[in-house]
Amino acid sequence: MSALEGLRIGLVGPLPPPAGGMANQTRQLAELLAAAGAQVSLVQTNAPYRPAWVGRVPVLRALCRLLPYLWALWRLAGWARVLHVMANSGWSWHLFAAPAIWVARWRQVPVVVNYRGGEAAPFLARSGRSVAWSMRRVARLVVPSGFLQQVFGQHGMQAEILPNVVDLQRFHPAVQSETAAPTGTQLLVARNLEPIYDNATAVRAFALVRQAVPQARLVVAGTGPELGALQALADELGLARHVQFTGRLDRDAMADCLRRSSVALNPSLVDNTPNSVLEALASGVPVVSTEVGGVPYLVTHGQTALLVPPADATAMAQQVLRLLREPGLAAELRANGLREVQRYTWSAVAPRLGAVYSAVLAEHGA
Repeated sequence: MSALEGLRIGLVGPLPPPAGGMANQTRQLAELLAAAGAQVSLVQTNAPYRPAWVGRVPVLRALCRLLPYLWALWRLAGWARVLHVMANSGWSWHLFAAPAIWVARWRQVPVVVNYRGGEAAPFLARSGRSVAWSMRRVARLVVPSGFLQQVFGQHGMQAEILPNVVDLQRFHPAVQSETAAPTGTQLLVARNLEPIYDNATAVRAFALVRQAVPQARLVVAGTGPELGALQALADELGLARHVQFTGRLDRDAMADCLRRSSVALNPSLVDNTPNSVLEALASGVPVVSTEVGGVPYLVTHGQTALLVPPADATAMAQQVLRLLREPGLAAELRANGLREVQRYTWSAVAPRLGAVYSAVLAEHGA
């Protein structure tokens, strides 16, 4: 019998929309736990405002979200045997994760904090003492990478590694040979359109790639406040007809888009364990990424991806062209990436998560 079967798990975290990495992981975890026989009840941290106009009034919107959230947490902690909290940096920690920890403590329910914020280092530099104060009430801290484990260790907080999960039923190579490149030359960026993901560098790199490969096109899959500025940049560079802004794609559409891509770009300035990179590896798409944060813990330069300095469009373009001109290198990265991503399957991660829950419950006397 699995350690997950029949276990009452209270899951706290965001859900799509928007379809960001943590929201997708929360939704996927809820689905996988339920499929494994666990009883899962979820409290959403980004529930829509009701009525919608409340979201336009700063103080009122905080109250209208916080009070129902605290009541939902109280009820959840009264039902669950263990609380699993998806946590992030900044105000998300203070408004959602910390209250969940304290409500669970008052209701004497053990908490597993699953911290995923790419901006953990600067956040803990500012707020490490208050985070540690709450974290002392947590049964386990789990993080998806050695990078975050190291960051928390520098602030005296021990963390266990629990990898992200990639759905290989959905994200897989095209029917053709797993090491063969797709037809056409499509580059893909699958990050939200926010300043920390520096999509502008990907657009500038694409402009340089097109000078050598005129048939190349770029797909930017995501939404966010930078959309207008990125469209203006593409127009300024004479790329308007060659850059497609798709908006938010659902999981199946994203998987299909990856299978039609030759190279996936990750131009982030800050990152932890980007699922967009793992999904590209699972889809047999070579990755060119900035070497920031946890990315070098996730992929190895020259083996599973090609890494470049942040905000360097020339370096990114050079590595893209290298992949397009050296099919042997691209095939090697595809094959290595497909092997590496096996560590991030549910069959590999579920026993580790079950062991965390079992240990927590044993320590709690349940």
